[in-house]
Amino acid sequence: MSNSAIETVGVRYTGWAALDRDPLEDTVEYTCPHCGAKGEKRARRPRSEYHFTDGFVQDVHGEMSVCRNCKQPLHVAPVVLVHDRDEERRFNAVFHAPEISSN
Repeated sequence: MSNSAIETVGVRYTGWAALDRDPLEDTVEYTCPHCGAKGEKRARRPRSEYHFTDGFVQDVHGEMSVCRNCKQPLHVAPVVLVHDRDEERRFNAVFHAPEISSN
């Protein structure tokens, strides 16, 4: 199998940014660059493995996933921790992500 996974940026909501979610859910959200579908997977790395890089706390190694819509392999990297609304706005500005609503 060839290493043909395309990279996409993932976000892992914590703290105030995850208030509307079940506390036991710890997921990484991303958008598939192949088809544009939104996806998510369970986070597998502990938060202690994330490092402060480029103004964010993030995992630069990333995680592998497969889009549930188009079945294409994805490398989700970096995975950025977003703790509150200010970080969410900054994340969207830096990574040009579509605005993600958090009630």
